[in-house]
Parts: sequence; structure tokens; C-alpha cells
Amino acid sequence: MAKHKEEKTNVMRLLEQRRIPYTPHTYPHGAQAPDGVSVARSLGQDPAAVFKTLVTCGASGGYYVFDIPVADTLDLKKAARAVGEKRVEMLPSRQLLPLTGYVHGGCSPVGMKKPFPTVFHRTCLEQEHIFVSAGKVGVQVEVSPQALLELVGAGVDDLVVSIGQKGEDNHEVY
Repeated sequence: MAKHKEEKTNVMRLLEQRRIPYTPHTYPHGAQAPDGVSVARSLGQDPAAVFKTLVTCGASGGYYVFDIPVADTLDLKKAARAVGEKRVEMLPSRQLLPLTGYVHGGCSPVGMKKPFPTVFHRTCLEQEHIFVSAGKVGVQVEVSPQALLELVGAGVDDLVVSIGQKGEDNHEVY
């Protein structure tokens, strides 16, 4: 019998190069990337442990990466403060692939074409392991948040819309 070989993504290769333990997970998907809460359910995980990677552009023209739990909404004012910008805006989907090398629904904080300042929502530190995209729709990696923060040189801050503030659409790119 032929042994099925697991297809590795560049994210997995980078984690292995740095000797960072991870566990790959796959989930079913169609032509469109599923929303993050559906991904968490497919993985049998609490949405608080599954993080989506969002890319923004600051008033200065710089690019910034924010990782927040999939059920939450990025607060653009808090995000701007976290990176010392006057304001940040979500990057249009059509610009994601040329800038990062990743497609909508498969964007990972690991292995972008260029390193960008990255900030995770502070709740990542409350989790033993978190899930982020492995750089391909349908594949996630489970990894220690501390190891991931160190790998991408990320900071942590409060980045999400507080309860009672929800309702405004920030047009997040997952």
C-alpha cells in the first residue's frame, strides 16, 4: 500500500526550520474560504483559540498584521494605537496576495513575503496552544503562542471591539 504523504506548506517548513513544535490540522472547505467560527467548529476548537490574520495599511503607508480570535472584530482605533499610527485601514482583498503571498482565507502571520510589524490580541497568552492558518485555505497549525510571537517578532495588545461596540463592519480580510 502506498503511504499518503502529508503536503507541507511554507509555514510548516519555517516552523520546522526553527524547531518549533506544531500540529497540522485540516478542515473541509468549498470554493470560498469559510468564516473563522466555522473553521473553529470544524476543528472542534473554541473560537477563542483560533486566530485570524488581518492585514492593514497605516496612514504613513506602512503595513501591519493583526491576529485576533476568529469570533472577534478588529478595532481599527486600538490597532492604530498599538502600532503608533494615526489610523489603519483594512487592506483590500485584491492587494493581499501580491503583498503577503497569501490568499484570502489562507493568510498566516508566518512566512509573508516581507516581515511586517505584527500584533496579536492579548488573549493569545491565555491559551496553551493557538491555531493560525498554515498559509493555505483548509489547513491550520496548532502552536504555542509564545513560540509564535517570538518567531514573528510580534507584540500583544488589546485589539478587538469591546462588547457593546459591535455592529460596525470593519471589512476584515481573513
